[in-house]
Amino acid sequence: MVSIAFLLFTLHSSLFSAASAATWSGVDETVVEKYAEEHGRPGRDPIINTDQGDLLLFMFLIGGLVGGFAAGYYWRMLTENGPQGKKHKQQSSDNRQEKNSVGV
Repeated sequence: MVSIAFLLFTLHSSLFSAASAATWSGVDETVVEKYAEEHGRPGRDPIINTDQGDLLLFMFLIGGLVGGFAAGYYWRMLTENGPQGKKHKQQSSDNRQEKNSVGV
């Protein structure tokens, strides 16, 4: 029953989006270009045109690599040390040594 409802929903939404895609225009076309032309500044091509080829995909790849490297580099500091940083780790290892020496 759930799969049938999901199938009907996806079919309906895909048909609706395909039919309305041609009638909706972007904010750049409807708002920004309209006001730019009213004030005597016609639209021009962007400095870095990401619509050509895979440039936008490449930019997301580079951003993901930088973010992944930063998260991987600081992973131990983010997850293990807690809010106090290195002092917390040093204090907890000192406490373990004291407990071990007392128990012996």
